Amino acid sequence: MIRKPAVAGLFYEQDPDMLRKQIEWCFMHELGPGNIPEIGNSRNIEGVIAPHAGYAYSGPVAAHTYHDIAEDGFPETFIILCPNHTGMGSGVSTMNSGSWETPLGQVEIDSSFADILIEKSGIMDSNPEAHIREHSAEVQLPFLQYLNPEFKFVPVTMWMQDIRTSQEIGVSIAQTATELDRDVVVIASTDFTHYEPKKQAYIQDMQVINAIKDMDQKDMMDIVAKQNVTMCGYGPVAATIVAVKKMGAVSCEFKKYATSGDTTGDNSSVVAYASLIFK
Repeated sequence: MIRKPAVAGLFYEQDPDMLRKQIEWCFMHELGPGNIPEIGNSRNIEGVIAPHAGYAYSGPVAAHTYHDIAEDGFPETFIILCPNHTGMGSGVSTMNSGSWETPLGQVEIDSSFADILIEKSGIMDSNPEAHIREHSAEVQLPFLQYLNPEFKFVPVTMWMQDIRTSQEIGVSIAQTATELDRDVVVIASTDFTHYEPKKQAYIQDMQVINAIKDMDQKDMMDIVAKQNVTMCGYGPVAATIVAVKKMGAVSCEFKKYATSGDTTGDNSSVVAYASLIFK
């Protein structure tokens, strides 16, 4: 099965050359890292957080995440955890065969990793329907392809985002990576506060980000619930924290925070984005 792009021409450019230029714009933007990275080989990163809005809005923040991934070196496999915006599919859905297509080519699914992940989690199934229209994993792929096309990935979309589900997914990722001796990086795809004034978004998002920096998934979830933070991917972030700690990460570096208001000039109702790195 080849999963065709759902948001090419909407969230990012459809023409391959224009898309490469758009990604370079993200890296060079004043909100971005300021340069296009070279591929390194140190491999210290275990996981990251990246936004998933249109590149015109969140691309420069996402570029911070992918700048660090590039300089750290590519793993064999990326596990992309994302929320389920469409309601399609099951509670926790992956795909265990085929590839995904973007304007920059096809990316193969790591079938052996997905198969064992399904077996170990007990709450996940292979359900392509959940991924057909979901944008939040798709938008991560062109950044990776631009940097280095030689990788595989496993998409996981979470409609169920409670702490227990997140814990089970995180543990299963770490166990699968160990069993296969697979070098992986976990990507949590999330935006932060949605459609609130910029000042209010910043205040509540910083509380969430401080809990993430402390690598405390329960505290993060409690803050999201108590403050009613409209963060769409809290479950993927919690699962990522669980996974990276089990894989040996001991620190979280906060790279960048910005909102849609920083690119549009409208700060009355923003969507917020952040980049963080786990090592």
